Amino acid sequence: MEYIPKTEDEEKEMLDAIGVSSFDKLLEIPAEFRLNRPLDLPPSLSQMELKREMLSLSRQNTNTTKALSFLGGGSYDHFIPSTVDHVISRSEFYSAYTPYQAELSQGLLQTIYEYQSMICQITDMEVSGASLYDGASALAEAALMAMRFTKRGKVLVSSSVHPHHRQVIETYLSGLPEAHVEEVPMEAGRLSCQLLEEAMDESVAAVLIQHPNFFGQLEEVQVVERIVHSKGGLLVMDVDPISLGILKTPGEFNADIAVGEGQAMGNSQSFGGPYIGFFATRKKMIRQLPGRIVGATQDAQGRSGFCLTLQTREQHIKRERATSNICTNQALNALAASVYLATVGKQGLKEVATLCLAKAHDAQEKIVLLPGYTRPFDAPFFKEFVIKTEKPLCNILKHLLENQIFGGIDLGNYDSKLENHLLICVTEKHVREDIDRLLEGLMEGMAVS
Repeated sequence: MEYIPKTEDEEKEMLDAIGVSSFDKLLEIPAEFRLNRPLDLPPSLSQMELKREMLSLSRQNTNTTKALSFLGGGSYDHFIPSTVDHVISRSEFYSAYTPYQAELSQGLLQTIYEYQSMICQITDMEVSGASLYDGASALAEAALMAMRFTKRGKVLVSSSVHPHHRQVIETYLSGLPEAHVEEVPMEAGRLSCQLLEEAMDESVAAVLIQHPNFFGQLEEVQVVERIVHSKGGLLVMDVDPISLGILKTPGEFNADIAVGEGQAMGNSQSFGGPYIGFFATRKKMIRQLPGRIVGATQDAQGRSGFCLTLQTREQHIKRERATSNICTNQALNALAASVYLATVGKQGLKEVATLCLAKAHDAQEKIVLLPGYTRPFDAPFFKEFVIKTEKPLCNILKHLLENQIFGGIDLGNYDSKLENHLLICVTEKHVREDIDRLLEGLMEGMAVS
């Protein structure tokens, strides 16, 4: 791109129009906003001293390599095969960014294409776009896409959907005058189908559910699907990709859009990110997909290649016609997910999911036998479940943490009605000794509370 600098006369003309005498005056900080004292900073450090200081600060963190974790709620401690880090640590991948000049980025485009293909396979949907930023934004994008496709403005969201995801949906749709988000209450930890049927009408663009939901329970998806489609709305499912190894897929449930958080597929928890949102749908809605889509093609000599196709981003088309303001995708995280799925394979994903299911049920059955612990919900669950405590949960969790155990998520932080309700997650990584440590910690925690 040719760069033509301004002349001195042009600069003076602009400064005169602004009303300042020089460029430095333009950048001058007004006196009332100046600090007028030295910065309160410690003395400078040598490289060796700085490294020691940073290590000291990092040791104040407790992470899942030092402590036993039963945390879930969207971020999961799954086993990551060594092949994942080996591949994504190669310089041609970890330095890769958005392929604006697609013909120069064939390798990166191929990895995105493989990722899209695998997402279609595990969700049993027809098309997938490149990755989005995370599961929450993917769900919000699904709501927007449903509104565009149906030309309707109301979106129903189950209150059993992750509370953070619901907040993101509210934020995404808050600037649209035609949008109206309505929560459908739950009963016993999952969506009330009766209340959904009462709320459903022909102004509803989509119903958004999570399966398994925030509380780990399985929704009555077949009933929900019938209610939603009877009024011409779209069914959007937010799913755990690991669960798809054994549970019915969104495609089998006749869902219209499938989204989810892909962190569990080969991406470490990393104190909360970066993560990856996946998005798949039916072919009839492909032109409404947010972000980018990579397609396979052939060049003039008949050689196979890859290119960005059906351009829907504001960088490629008129801004007002863009389906979303997402400008790139989590390519490195998507690559990690692809390597993970390729490594474990179809049978491996099934085995991981089966182990999660079996170990979670074993843990729950043992916990409810302890004095002071009960199971508040009775619906089937996958790898997460809720336990209610007789005594203050905060004291129990504090005791567990003192013994290097993340006991789970205090649901009272999200809803006062769920005070002393604990969300526990068990994955394939947990062994019998881990469950025994949790049981012992829970017994001790109840005694000291």
